[in-house]
Amino acid sequence: MTHPVLAQVTEHIRTRSAPTRDAYLAQMNAAGDAGVARSNLSCSNLAHGMAACSATDKDRLSGDDTPNIGIVTAYNDMLSAHAPYEDYPARLRAAATHAGATAQVAGGVPAMCDGVTQGQPGMDLSLFSRDLIAMGTAVALSHNLFDAVLCLGICDKIVPGQLMGALRFGHLPVLFVPAGPMRSGLPNKEKAAVREAYAAGKVGRSELLAAESAAYHGRGTCTFYGTANSNQMLMEFMGLQLPGSSFVPPDTALRDALTDHAVEQALANTALAGSAQPLASVIDERSLVNAVVGLHATGGSTNHTLHLVAIAAAAGIVLTWDDFAALSAIVPLLTRVYPSGTADVNEFDQAGGLAYVIQELLAAGLLHGDVNTVAGAGLERYTTRPQLQGQTLSWQPVAAKSGDRSILRGTADAFDAQGGLAVVSGNLGRAVIKISAVAEEHRAIQAPARVFTSQDDFVAAFDADEFVGDVVVVLTHQGPRANGMPELHQLTPYLSLLQKRGHAVALITDGRMSGASGAVLSAIHVTPEAMMDGPVGRLRDGDLITIDALAGTLSTEAPLAERDAAAPPAVASAPGLGRELFAGFRNGVGPAEQGASQFASLLEETA
Repeated sequence: MTHPVLAQVTEHIRTRSAPTRDAYLAQMNAAGDAGVARSNLSCSNLAHGMAACSATDKDRLSGDDTPNIGIVTAYNDMLSAHAPYEDYPARLRAAATHAGATAQVAGGVPAMCDGVTQGQPGMDLSLFSRDLIAMGTAVALSHNLFDAVLCLGICDKIVPGQLMGALRFGHLPVLFVPAGPMRSGLPNKEKAAVREAYAAGKVGRSELLAAESAAYHGRGTCTFYGTANSNQMLMEFMGLQLPGSSFVPPDTALRDALTDHAVEQALANTALAGSAQPLASVIDERSLVNAVVGLHATGGSTNHTLHLVAIAAAAGIVLTWDDFAALSAIVPLLTRVYPSGTADVNEFDQAGGLAYVIQELLAAGLLHGDVNTVAGAGLERYTTRPQLQGQTLSWQPVAAKSGDRSILRGTADAFDAQGGLAVVSGNLGRAVIKISAVAEEHRAIQAPARVFTSQDDFVAAFDADEFVGDVVVVLTHQGPRANGMPELHQLTPYLSLLQKRGHAVALITDGRMSGASGAVLSAIHVTPEAMMDGPVGRLRDGDLITIDALAGTLSTEAPLAERDAAAPPAVASAPGLGRELFAGFRNGVGPAEQGASQFASLLEETA
């Protein structure tokens, strides 16, 4: 039986979204009713679109009875998670040819690595890259030659961006094709210890680089449970990639078999196959609620409080932070994966992985099982795991019990009765907290503020031994309108050290911390942001601040109304490394609570 709160939240979303969702579906249905897209092209249009194809593919594309798959790829060989995609187009084309169909790379989208740009000016482009990827995906698919879509993307902004773009082509079936995580390297706990030692001045750059290189050492997704691997979780919870395909390592026979099968499944989902399963029928209010539940149950990335809102809007659905908060109260935390524990995603998968989590949540009535997926009707399919016997790919039910209760548990003995994310609000605005990695004794604080407008200024204060007691570090003018809302992980080891020294410590910022948020209480995505006259921009050193993740409060006793807002730092809009090209994005971006998107008005325009 469906949990009553789950049903209530879903109904609230459906009711508030009805006008814009109906308009979206009408638009998608009209596109689908047009039939095989390329049959509506002129001969010149079609000739251009197949000029580089083989004679066999030209013959197939000339008619209306052979499906053509459009591939949108985020390949580059700088990003370890996407490096395996180098060979995927050839493999996918070969699988399509074998199935009597065709496949073409429709276009590529950028894929930047937040791990490379942390603390660097390039990070100011990171969040905006999501919307750029959405537009790039739309440009790729605008050629209107395709009957199905395969998206090659894994990491932080890439998957949300590709999905947002693909949703504007929701009359087509869309499958996401992952490449899997790298093999386990230096354990996350040891890596974190070296980072803290470096922050404390106990080891040098060479030792730090050696540790980081031992952790991030090969092809595949980074193995901590950050935004990239949270993306993979969401794709399964929303039924957008093959069951159990998220955490199969690259360069394995099983990975290759899953990649080939993605082509078969995409073709089976086309209208030409007589069993159309368009993206617009897969993504609805139920699948989005399932995604939020998965985020809570696994302690996933806070970035998805932005991305899921923006994804929902692209599908004509109004998803709010209040929905996240309501679901957090009923969804238990079932995993302990770094940074919420010491295990990595490979160990999590070996213990039962996403199939076990979905099995437990379905049994507890905490997921909508009656959804459409790319693998067919019903989320029950995602309680199975793929295996390869010889050349035969099959799916088998996940074990009834966790393989390691220190990493993965059922709903009856969950790590926490509450989900991994909390929403707090008060006279400082609204914010998100990732509580899954924060010990219970650190989930509330009342302490004086120290206010900064850059990470470098904070580090300078730390190096000068200015922190001698309890403190709420406030980092303002880091929101989307100010500088693109960069991630602020440069702060993490320093804040952790202060907490380990016995101080009560917290962070408030209108910037981001993402899926790698650590053990320090961090109220992030504060909205309204300082640049939009948010009250956080009126805080001063010494103001007494209260943050309580369990009570849901974010407040101060300071007389904010009597103060002028602080002037933004000059560096927030300084040119360099391409930031000047994104001035229009900064000026037009919507608030964090609406997804920090360029498309904040999409719902109104759809209606």
